[in-house]
Amino acid sequence: MSQNVAPHKSPFAHKLSLYLDLIRWDRPAGWLLLLWPTLSALWMAAGGFPGWHLLAVFVLGTIVMRSAGCCVNDVADKDFDKHVKRTAVRPVTRGAVSSKEALILGAVLALVAFAMVLTTNRNTVLWSFVALAIALIYPFTKRFFSMPQAVLGVAFSFGIPMAYSAAQGAVPVAAWMLLLANLFWVLAYDTTYAMVDRDDDLKIGIQTSAITMGRFDVLIISLCYLFYISFMAVSGVLYAYSAIYFLALAVAAVLALWFIALIRERKREDCFKAFRLNHWLGFTVFAGVALNFVLK
Repeated sequence: MSQNVAPHKSPFAHKLSLYLDLIRWDRPAGWLLLLWPTLSALWMAAGGFPGWHLLAVFVLGTIVMRSAGCCVNDVADKDFDKHVKRTAVRPVTRGAVSSKEALILGAVLALVAFAMVLTTNRNTVLWSFVALAIALIYPFTKRFFSMPQAVLGVAFSFGIPMAYSAAQGAVPVAAWMLLLANLFWVLAYDTTYAMVDRDDDLKIGIQTSAITMGRFDVLIISLCYLFYISFMAVSGVLYAYSAIYFLALAVAAVLALWFIALIRERKREDCFKAFRLNHWLGFTVFAGVALNFVLK
């Protein structure tokens, strides 16, 4: 009796699946964490819906640049990742994709993102070079900086000044306050992420905020959430936003409390769950910003 055997993938399909795995296509939490604060800033800067052009530029640009960042990060970390349970099977780490291939893919994706930025204005194009420089520096900071998550926080927040620049042609003080607020949120969720790998990271000798914070990790993460919500509330007051925005912040605060409860015991699975769900906090804040303008 004949058996049904699944056909082998073609070389092209196999390579495509490896590239999609490299850019974490099936794990959207990373680009969602980038997207929601960027869109919140875009709505704030535009005073409501920013138009389809800017929306497309920042949504697609966020996804593409995060994918490019994954390529660079995996090449930079390949010698470390092989010693970490969660990352040992990444395509570059296990040798399924060469470092050269990954860097070429990353460069192509970065050029695609840059082409989109070119459709905005001169100031935004100039800011994009700063954003790229910070994104390239981040993967290497784990070797010498005790809080590399702070550098990631700046990189993951740089869509905010770029959104203001694209919508208003300039970057006001309000944009930098939003960037500072978002920096605290990134520190909260990425330190939670670093807690997942803390045992492995200690063995291989790289620096993370989870290691630096030590036994005060949960307390400091809690304070980071508090600072984030507080700064966002101050922004709402300065902009004279309606009650719906502050209601959204209250829901975001409840989510933050849930994430803090999840990580209290510092269990690997619970910390990873808290990290993966953090994008809902960002979505909640964005929903409050967008609804504020709709209901006005």
